[in-house]
Amino acid sequence: MNFTEYQNESRKTALYPNVGNNFVYPTLGLSGEAGEVADKLKKTIRDDGGVLTEEKKREVGKELGDVLWYVSQVASELELSLDEIAQKNLEKLLSRMDRGVIKGSGDNR
Repeated sequence: MNFTEYQNESRKTALYPNVGNNFVYPTLGLSGEAGEVADKLKKTIRDDGGVLTEEKKREVGKELGDVLWYVSQVASELELSLDEIAQKNLEKLLSRMDRGVIKGSGDNR
């Protein structure tokens, strides 16, 4: 599966108010799901000495799937292609690496 396929298929499950004209709802969902990923990993540090069990990895993977779903919906609401977003992001990162500024700060480096 590629990002376009995922974006198209996941859109079929987008059942929230004003789909197609509501970027706020999936943006808030994205924030919540990213927090759940962080929380599960935080608890791994607190409760398990930072050791990730296979079960915990699966749990984090499920939350990452939810993050992906919300990223896809935000992109769809903004009429952006996940394939293009991924490609442009890699181009940006590879350019930064080539120029020796991958460890720097700032958006336009």
